[in-house]
Amino acid sequence: MYYYIMHVLTFIIGLCLGSFMNVCVYRLPLSKSIVTPRSMCPGCNNFIKFYDNIPVLSYIFLGGKCRNCNIPISFRYPMVEIISGLAALSCFIKFGLSIEWLVYFAFASSLIVITFIDIDHKIIPDVISLPGIPIGLLLASFVLPSMNFKESIIGILAGGGSLFAIAWIYSLITKKEGMGGGDIKLLAMIGSLTGWKGVLFTIFIASATGTLAGIAVMLKTKKGVKLAVPFGPFLSIGAILYILFGTEIISWYFNMLM
Repeated sequence: MYYYIMHVLTFIIGLCLGSFMNVCVYRLPLSKSIVTPRSMCPGCNNFIKFYDNIPVLSYIFLGGKCRNCNIPISFRYPMVEIISGLAALSCFIKFGLSIEWLVYFAFASSLIVITFIDIDHKIIPDVISLPGIPIGLLLASFVLPSMNFKESIIGILAGGGSLFAIAWIYSLITKKEGMGGGDIKLLAMIGSLTGWKGVLFTIFIASATGTLAGIAVMLKTKKGVKLAVPFGPFLSIGAILYILFGTEIISWYFNMLM
């Protein structure tokens, strides 16, 4: 009974933090404060009442529209909240009520914010990825029992170094910029908390899912029209999958090859 209650509470905590993630996704690219002012409707600029800002439920009760001006509210908002709730619950199921749960859920939260910012603006904010590298190194060195300073340093070098090498070789051959600097810093941040194994796993998953998404986009777009597909979301997917299921997926993969 205790674990069921904790599961529910953890999911609710994730939903509430997901509401804050929506604020970050909207304001960080605009260089606005994520603390003040409080949330307001982008249509009528009225401050949102607390009872209209309850994760997921308010969206349902309001019918997906602002109470004051009736402007549609993007489905993105409850979607981010639900993803955040599932991330919190998944980390709790994996790590229990521990410091690892706190660290990895915070890590997953930052990746969720990065994902949606990259989708909207094709950028990965340095305000998240750059501080994330030394913070990840400190957490790996002194907090996380499954990591240490050496593994974190190797992960940072492997993450940032591998994508930097790929970007440099690509630009050398094509004379065009292929991999953005934001992706390089993001993978370095991922490496700080997952080590070199997590980096390799993340690159593999990101490449596979990114390729499939790229093919889907090509099939849906008109001939001759080129669309840039952000790579950050796929790196984030790979990193979160490694945290939650990396060991199991790797074991399954090698057992399948045997």
